[in-house]
Amino acid sequence: MNLFQEAKSLVKVNIRDYGMYIALFVIMLTFTIMTDGLFMSSRNISNLLDQTGYIAVLAVGMTLVIVIRQIDLSVGFAAGFLGAIAAILLTQMGVPVYLTIPIILVLGVVAGLFNGVLVAKIGIPSFVASLAGMLIFRGALLQVTEKTGTINIDDDAFNALGNGFIPSFVEVGGLHVLSLILGLLCIVFYIYSEIAQRRNKIKYQFEVMSKGMFTIKLVFISAIIAYITWILAGYKGFSWTVIIMLAVVAIYHFLTTKTVLGRHIYAVGSNPEAAHLTGINVKKITYIVFGSMGMLSALSGILYTARLQSATTTAGTLFELDAIAAAYVGGVSSAGGVGKVTGAIIGAIVMASLSSGMNLLGVGVSYQYMIRGGVLAAAVIFDVMTRKKRG
Repeated sequence: MNLFQEAKSLVKVNIRDYGMYIALFVIMLTFTIMTDGLFMSSRNISNLLDQTGYIAVLAVGMTLVIVIRQIDLSVGFAAGFLGAIAAILLTQMGVPVYLTIPIILVLGVVAGLFNGVLVAKIGIPSFVASLAGMLIFRGALLQVTEKTGTINIDDDAFNALGNGFIPSFVEVGGLHVLSLILGLLCIVFYIYSEIAQRRNKIKYQFEVMSKGMFTIKLVFISAIIAYITWILAGYKGFSWTVIIMLAVVAIYHFLTTKTVLGRHIYAVGSNPEAAHLTGINVKKITYIVFGSMGMLSALSGILYTARLQSATTTAGTLFELDAIAAAYVGGVSSAGGVGKVTGAIIGAIVMASLSSGMNLLGVGVSYQYMIRGGVLAAAVIFDVMTRKKRG
């Protein structure tokens, strides 16, 4: 009973962190029951994660932009335009893949920095600056695709980023062994980082959860990772999209939680004036966050273009809204200074799960938009209510 009471109080105190995991669990369970298990089939989970990839990458960058109290509406068409440039480099200019990808990522950083300069140096509100960027990239995308409408890509190495799976060296009982090993490494890394974090908190005399509760948490999360790994290993294993998505989360999670830069980003978000007075260069932080958002837009464009195996005139439409929705559902605060990169990924998976589940149930597109809008509104209401309670 003590453990149950502790769990109850933990969820109550950390409702912002645990709420989205509970929501994801409820959504998945509901759709699994309603589709007679079809929702949790290997093929559907694999497709779901691949569809989440390009939005999840954007959501990671958008989380940091919202953390510093800004917004970037240009990311959708920036992704579409940069994806089209990648297609042109590969098909019309004969640039090899290993050069195309870095070129596009650098162009993304430049595009992001352009927004950063408008916001930090000139002082234009980020909403207006990025709205201008959105229109410019929309026009640029139409310009480069207007002759053909679609630029088809027949480069297998590039297309594999959106559709390919990691190689299977050995299969045992129809299971993809390399994927099983990767899943096991994820579990080991997760347990190690949690134990290290707990030891650190004890060292500095912070309050920690009891050993029993901590063990239950480790076992529960490890079981979920193991189950998803097992499901994917039974299909074709981990896709390259999922590997890229995990790599982005790992890098950004490290940057935001373990580095001085990460602390400065959250300090600027919590109180820009106070951050400036303590010697933090607020303009520089703004440049870095917008630059990183541009780079992730480029990566999102690469993943989306590779997935479609072509660049289209409509690429990037509503991406920015999906990314903002994923960030808010993932627990970022509109007041700034609060939000986790890992939350952004969960938020993206929540939104993709809703779409996937409703598609399987044959729910009309009109209702799907309404339901997703309702979920986003609920996430922001939840943010405001939890802030009022803490205040």
